[in-house]
Amino acid sequence: MLKIVYPICCGIDVHNKFLVACIATTNDKGVTTYKSHRFSTYTNDLRKLSDWLSSNSRPHVCMESTGKYWVPVYNILEATCKITLAHPKYVKAIHGKKTDKKDARWIADLFKHDLVAGSFMPPLPIRQLRDLMRYRFKLTNFKSSEKNRIQNCLTVSNIQLANVVSDTFGKSSMKIIDYLLENPDDKDFDFVPLLHASMLNKVDKIRLALDGMITPEQQQKMNIIL
Repeated sequence: MLKIVYPICCGIDVHNKFLVACIATTNDKGVTTYKSHRFSTYTNDLRKLSDWLSSNSRPHVCMESTGKYWVPVYNILEATCKITLAHPKYVKAIHGKKTDKKDARWIADLFKHDLVAGSFMPPLPIRQLRDLMRYRFKLTNFKSSEKNRIQNCLTVSNIQLANVVSDTFGKSSMKIIDYLLENPDDKDFDFVPLLHASMLNKVDKIRLALDGMITPEQQQKMNIIL
């Protein structure tokens, strides 16, 4: 007979619009009784779930990490309950006549014997920092992608600034690009006043690099990006 590790525990089957919680209580004789309740995933009902668990001895809670549906539940229960977040493959019920109540009960039965491997969940400040860093990484990649698009437009227009300057997106280069976008037909403009003092020794090369043509379509693309 398997050892009962958690005499009072709760299995939660989480869905998009609702969840089913099942509290499994095992007495000294090894007899387990179950109490199930269905809640919506609205914040008010999740608070009712927290109160319901608190009124039932605040059992250890186990739920599967289904999509992002578990996150609001975890956020509400984190302060009052000890939560084990399980990968779905570890709490998957046997195929057959599956119901939400049976799934929640199955999770509770597995968890009371400590048969569920919990996922690592860092504290809330660390989770927030991780989300922020992921978003920063995403924006950085997006910025790099847009810069590549601009560089491609310049290359196919035979504007070879990248061959002359160290940074195509430096202040001097961007002033020249902005002027070209506003005045695409002006090929002989005086760009020297737009240059930083450190680039004055590259005037002749820059003049050769600008001997290209930006088509209306490329001009429109770059205006959108910039």
